[in-house]
Amino acid sequence: MPFRRVVIDHVSIGVSDLGRSAAFYRRALEPLGFEQAGPWREDVREVSFGIPDAHDFAISLEYPVTPSVHVAFAADDRTQVDAFHAAALAAGGRDNGAPGLRPEYSAGYYGAFVLDPDGYNVEAVCLAPD
Repeated sequence: MPFRRVVIDHVSIGVSDLGRSAAFYRRALEPLGFEQAGPWREDVREVSFGIPDAHDFAISLEYPVTPSVHVAFAADDRTQVDAFHAAALAAGGRDNGAPGLRPEYSAGYYGAFVLDPDGYNVEAVCLAPD
């Protein structure tokens, strides 16, 4: 797997229904090895997700739902991208781009896109040649 430099420590997005969105992300992110954890701090209406010991993505009622959000999650390989797309659709997401190569972004860019319950564009991507 190619080296990937982390440039963002964490991300929180506002959702309209915490339970519905938590169920969606729990299922959609499981193929990427993500797990659901509790809130980052007490008395906050949010749920965080991530790989073990790195829950760096959160959905929250503390922030407003915005008109446009795009979140791309790193996948280890194309199989994980495919599994993310299938799991997200099974969890109620809407297709926004089937798994495939996206050479317009970069060589070896393989991604899949879904719209979450609030209409946010959520992607899984791996950056490795076949």
